[in-house]
Amino acid sequence: LQIFETVEFSFDTLAQRLRELAFLNGGVTITIDDERDGGKSHKFLYEGGIKSFVSYLNQNKAVVNDKPIHMHGEKDGIDVEIALQWNDGYTETVYTFANNINTHEGGTHLAGFRGALTRGLNVYAVAAGLIKEGEGFEGEDCREGLAAVIACKIPDPQFEGQTKMKLGNSEIKGLVESLLYEKLLVYF
Repeated sequence: LQIFETVEFSFDTLAQRLRELAFLNGGVTITIDDERDGGKSHKFLYEGGIKSFVSYLNQNKAVVNDKPIHMHGEKDGIDVEIALQWNDGYTETVYTFANNINTHEGGTHLAGFRGALTRGLNVYAVAAGLIKEGEGFEGEDCREGLAAVIACKIPDPQFEGQTKMKLGNSEIKGLVESLLYEKLLVYF
């Protein structure tokens, strides 16, 4: 109590963070028990990892693609995993993580994701005859109703600012972009 005025922990805040960690580390069981007078307890286990996370984000929503699209790749010791699924809503819900840290403000991994998503959908739409050459979707159009999770594991992460809210590694942008673009075209 010499440093902190109060030492009260919010069970719900801790449970939310531990649920995120269970999604990000598929197959790992994480348990939280509140031994105070409330006696709450939760056990988190998601075999599907971030695919389960995307399904969780889309619960109680009408999904466009039945199962989340999932991709995983590694290059130069950098591990990238992406899961995405559209619903019939208008809101974009994208969570980005670097070494299990929620980068709330995104960063280079989000920039690579957005660029590849727009480019991939436009290339597919032209090839499938859905739009004419020279026409195209805007980025906002592609992300409408999208729920996605981007999780990177990086040997030497560079964050902007003390709070680690934004990833700054420039090489991540190209890696995420090439992985998503390639796998999306295979999926389509």
